[in-house]
Amino acid sequence: MDNYLFVLFQYLVPKKLISDLIGFFAKSENYYIKTFFIKNFQKAYDVNLKEAVQADVTLYSSFNSFFTRPLKPESRPIDKNIKSVVSPADGVISQIGNINSGKIIQAKGVYFNFLSFIGNNKEYIGKFKEGSFSTIYLSPKDYHRVHIPIDGKLSQMVYIPGKLFSVNKITTRTVKNLYSINERLVCFFDTVLGPMLVVLVGAMIVSGISVKWEKENCFNQEKIQKFVYPSIGKDSVFLKKGEEIGRFMLGSTVVICFGKNKVNWSNNVSINSKVKMGQPIGTF
Repeated sequence: MDNYLFVLFQYLVPKKLISDLIGFFAKSENYYIKTFFIKNFQKAYDVNLKEAVQADVTLYSSFNSFFTRPLKPESRPIDKNIKSVVSPADGVISQIGNINSGKIIQAKGVYFNFLSFIGNNKEYIGKFKEGSFSTIYLSPKDYHRVHIPIDGKLSQMVYIPGKLFSVNKITTRTVKNLYSINERLVCFFDTVLGPMLVVLVGAMIVSGISVKWEKENCFNQEKIQKFVYPSIGKDSVFLKKGEEIGRFMLGSTVVICFGKNKVNWSNNVSINSKVKMGQPIGTF
């Protein structure tokens, strides 16, 4: 019953207003506001600052800059096997497996629609038919930058406004099509394996999603936006395995997808496995 009350609460509360309010404080560069939030957050979640480039919390310009802090390269080494697929983020694998009949498993007995998840982009639906996916949940204490799992060239990016439900275990078990109705940023990459998707899914109190090749806060939260990138030239975007894609301003979820029989997920990763960005989770 408590679980259903928690979900009902999310239906009733003004999720965007709450997220905008949290976002206002998270962006604040006022010394007392940012220090209050950073110190209390670090204590509550026992954030490991030894991994961070900057360990002194008073030197971060805002809570957001602390939350998306860069890590020392040696703390997240990128697997060097040229045929490995690495985790795009720190977190927990909430689901992993195959795309079946146009649906992806969200939780036991609960699914979300793949076509609506990618913004009804029919150009790609056949390319991922019976493909494979992995969903990684980022908790508040995790490193919150998202990186590319294998080398890839960006072909399209679609921002899809939506709901801001929490993406924790309770909500994923209860709200059908959760990832297809929440705000998300869908990145389509061309790779040696064919097309690959990296989808950044927003959630309650996530005050923004950004990518490194576009100016911050470029996404209009009121309408769908589509970006198309050339394969060559100054506006093309090519990333090597492990390079940063973007970052979340507060926690959420990343979903990666490949075509049929393109990736073999590692035997040492499964549902509830903890992963670190850069560690191998599959091979091709």
